[in-house]
Amino acid sequence: MDNAAFWQIIDALVGSSPIVIDRPKGSKHPKWDFMYSLDYGYLEHTCSMDGGGIDVWLGSNDEKICDAIICTVDLLKKDSEIKLLIGCNDAEKELALSFHNDSSCMKGIMIVRN
Repeated sequence: MDNAAFWQIIDALVGSSPIVIDRPKGSKHPKWDFMYSLDYGYLEHTCSMDGGGIDVWLGSNDEKICDAIICTVDLLKKDSEIKLLIGCNDAEKELALSFHNDSSCMKGIMIVRN
């Protein structure tokens, strides 16, 4: 299978959708008792399973490309979602993945772009 076409679609989506950071690095989650270790937000004018925009972890790299995705399953919300990792270095990718695996009710796996 040609994965390049998948990543081209992701690039087009990210390139045509402004990134909104509504949970800056160091801020507390509005409902649960944990902090965000990276900027977290969504792509404006997109739609995810929860009705909001497609979720984004924004890293510190100057080049803002998506080179990884985290697929999550949440037993509390009884849903699944994707999280785009944009401009994240390897350490930031691990922080984002850990965030989604620190709960017994939510788990995630990461797909990294080659």
